[in-house]
Amino acid sequence: MGMMMRRYVLRVFVSGKHMTANVVEGNRERVVAGASTVEHALRGAFEWGKGCDARAAACVGEVLAMRLKTEAPELGVGGGGGVHFDAEREIEKKSVDNGDAVWAVVRALRNRGVKVFVAGDRNSGSP
Repeated sequence: MGMMMRRYVLRVFVSGKHMTANVVEGNRERVVAGASTVEHALRGAFEWGKGCDARAAACVGEVLAMRLKTEAPELGVGGGGGVHFDAEREIEKKSVDNGDAVWAVVRALRNRGVKVFVAGDRNSGSP
């Protein structure tokens, strides 16, 4: 049957104070890499919830992308895999206000060369 390819999934958690983005290994939900505004290095740079959320989210995405390159290099361009992102699951269940911030993470990952496969996006003209 050959080797099952690992499925990596992007999970984004947004609260009034912080944002955390994790890439988990699908079946076991093991966190492969993550980044959060809770971290001292990121927290110092932004005031989450004060109008620069998309910028903070992009920063979270960039840090996550750099960590992924170390933890799961196969996710890079040319690699067979990518990160799966269920837009409906991650955005719809939360307040719509967070949509922009969540997409900023996806864009930052893509800008850094991580393939992101988006499912369940109703506005298929997603950024």
